[in-house]
Amino acid sequence: MFKYHKLSSIFLLIIIIILFFLSYLAKSQIFIYYACSEEKFQPNTPSETNLNSLLSLFVSSSSQALYKSFAIGNDTNASSESSVYGLYQCRGDLRTQECTKCVKKAVSEVGLACPNSYSGGLELDECSVRFDHFDFLGELDTSIRFKKCSKSASHDGGFIRRRDDVLSELGEANYQGFRVGSEGLVQGFSQCLGDLNQDDCGTCLGEAISKLKSLCGSSEAGDVFLAQCYVRYWASGYYNSPAKSSGGDDDIGKTIAIVIGVVAGLVAFIVNKATTEGGRAIRLNLKKFNDYVNQ
Repeated sequence: MFKYHKLSSIFLLIIIIILFFLSYLAKSQIFIYYACSEEKFQPNTPSETNLNSLLSLFVSSSSQALYKSFAIGNDTNASSESSVYGLYQCRGDLRTQECTKCVKKAVSEVGLACPNSYSGGLELDECSVRFDHFDFLGELDTSIRFKKCSKSASHDGGFIRRRDDVLSELGEANYQGFRVGSEGLVQGFSQCLGDLNQDDCGTCLGEAISKLKSLCGSSEAGDVFLAQCYVRYWASGYYNSPAKSSGGDDDIGKTIAIVIGVVAGLVAFIVNKATTEGGRAIRLNLKKFNDYVNQ
């Protein structure tokens, strides 16, 4: 009897941890892409200290502004190798509280994705962070970082016309760097990094739109992220359900998928255990916890 109660307690603990993890994933920011340098610095060096200071500044400053850039360790007495430049930016329609929440998550994830990297960047649905040991701030860069296109396509001439009208509107750079466009059932938004001037922002958006049209064709939804700007559009219904990527593999996405697969197996095992006579307590506690997660 004692052995069984001990075993059921372990099962209950496991299932609570699993459900908490799945709830966390469901509520977390949507991951888009990340990139890291292959070159690494040694732990416990000025490079690590400066990078940690930079990432902390991202979080503390995000409660006051949707964009900021920084340079740390770039004085004449410091080694150029330990210098770090960086920026964070939130989507232009966010409040500062939402920005801070996203930046905190981006900082946490870029630390996991790019440990001890001299340069790295990570894009979530609502914000991005980037750092490097050379000064990239204000330098126009239109290299493509990520693209995705929906598998479903529309060959209706009206849809293509409305899509192109929206993209034309999104390509008009302004001093805020963020634009929203809508034409019928087609919507979209675009944004440049805050370190670009208006002319460079227009150049970047024009390049992104050109790539979007050529890469996604008549897809009903499409995103193109360049190094310093992005353009996104979708037909009604795609905004909260991003299209499947037709670009490169997403290592973090794969990891999450693998974890969820393992979790599903554990859940199946535990649910089977809960159907036994002694599993009533587990089922009761599971219901209570589920009610708590969904409240």
